[in-house]
Amino acid sequence: MVSAIKAATGDLVLTFLWVFFSSMLGLVTDVITKALEIHHASYNGFHYADSVVITSLIFILVTIFTFIANALGGASFNPTGNASLYAAGVGDDTLFSMALRFPAQVLGSVGGVLAVMEYMPEKYRHFIAGPSLKVSLHTGALAEGVLTFVITFLVLLIMIRGPRSGTAKTLLLAISTVVLITVGASYTGPAMNPAFAFGWAYFEKWHDKWDHFYVYWICPFVGSILAAWLFRIVFPPPPPVEKQKKA
Repeated sequence: MVSAIKAATGDLVLTFLWVFFSSMLGLVTDVITKALEIHHASYNGFHYADSVVITSLIFILVTIFTFIANALGGASFNPTGNASLYAAGVGDDTLFSMALRFPAQVLGSVGGVLAVMEYMPEKYRHFIAGPSLKVSLHTGALAEGVLTFVITFLVLLIMIRGPRSGTAKTLLLAISTVVLITVGASYTGPAMNPAFAFGWAYFEKWHDKWDHFYVYWICPFVGSILAAWLFRIVFPPPPPVEKQKKA
């Protein structure tokens, strides 16, 4: 009970910080590319300079937040991450602990969105926006589910079966995230994180609509759990070592 409450508290703090700072990545990327005069650099319409800068920023952010998460006892800011680890048979979560952690992550996300929109000057607010449905309902739901499936499988692969170097793991996570965000930008944002999506939906006053739960909660959870099951099939855990009986 105490450990679950402690984990939920850590999740609330970490999610608040993640939403607050990650929401400004677009703004910071714009500032950096303009300062370096590379904001017009592109190839066949692809603004590669923006991608390099935002990948670097995500790498730095994930590195910092990994340290913070560890300091908070293994805190998390993504409910599908907790669910996928549970489904893959990894980690210490139980159904009870997740029942406490998910609302804490949602509350942290709402606080992060309200804080960043409160303190961000009006002239910069157009750089800050959450995920939104840009296609038909079912297409968006499918896209969000597939993207969450892919990112979940990649995260499990990188973190559990990937390189030993923490720096290499973080770089691969950053690249994977940017690629999937780019792919899903014209569909759902994307979020690939129900708590993150809820914070912005609350701000936009559509958090209690069926469309929001269908696209940003149900399908991502289905995608993440399926990815965890597939990972467990492809990379089954080693059998427990039997202790030899003393003669």
